Amino acid sequence: MKKLFILCISVFIILVACGDKDARLAKANRRLGSKSNPIKMFFVPSLEAGKVVQSGEAIAEFLRKETGYHFKVAVPTSYAAVIEALGTYQADIAWLPTYAYVLAKQKYDAEVKLMTVRNGLNKYRGQFVVRAESDIKKLEDINGKIVAYTDAASTSGYIYPSAILKQRGISPKDHVFAGGHPQAILAVYSGRADVAYTYWSPENAEGKPMDAREKLANTHPDIFAKIRILDFTDWIPNDTVTFRRGLPPELDSRVADALFSFAASEAGKATLKTLYDIDGLDRASDADYDVVRTTLKAMNMDPATMLK
Repeated sequence: MKKLFILCISVFIILVACGDKDARLAKANRRLGSKSNPIKMFFVPSLEAGKVVQSGEAIAEFLRKETGYHFKVAVPTSYAAVIEALGTYQADIAWLPTYAYVLAKQKYDAEVKLMTVRNGLNKYRGQFVVRAESDIKKLEDINGKIVAYTDAASTSGYIYPSAILKQRGISPKDHVFAGGHPQAILAVYSGRADVAYTYWSPENAEGKPMDAREKLANTHPDIFAKIRILDFTDWIPNDTVTFRRGLPPELDSRVADALFSFAASEAGKATLKTLYDIDGLDRASDADYDVVRTTLKAMNMDPATMLK
């Protein structure tokens, strides 16, 4: 009798939780896209927030004209905050890095819609960078050093490079979370850290390096001379445009199509280039990111386990 009572209570709690989730979803979707309930589009703070917001507003304005929906742009203080916003209906669309998307899918059943393209590639690598005069010549030399990460949910700025060091038994002395790719490089440039983990992309058609150092070239003209690349991670599928679960199907389709059109327009190309060095957008599916899950499991970094 006691077991039956406990079972009934458990079922009741589950039903209440499901009902509460359905109610929150219905509220989030009520008149979504109107002035009173705009579509909330979030961006990760991998670059200076003001610049990201400016580009985000340009995207939102195009989408408003193209779809008739209203949008609101935000840049929270961390990648994790963007993921949580997708799960709590505070964000409807998020421009998420690879690993952040994998977590959002695992935890909140978020849906990838589009994948970024840079220099004709829909994949990239992480890089380890050090000061030019550093005595760090190989990855093993990172033992006992101070490293600068970008964010704990960054694939190239934390997850992949950390996994490589773990595999090889390399133990840094300490670490800092810099808050973005340029900031991590600046930590090495200024001497706060010995090594930084950031993204790498190939040179452009003119032979100009397009990795994370490029974002600092205007303010620090000697950045390529002072900071050198030590090594690389494996290839990683590019970052995403991700939608939260349960968006109204018509809205979902119209916004995804409009984003794809925006990326193909001249104004869109210029805006996306300024935003995250994006050259275009491809259609994407969750299966495109299975390679990340496979790699993480091989490194004993299964997202399902890490979320517990």
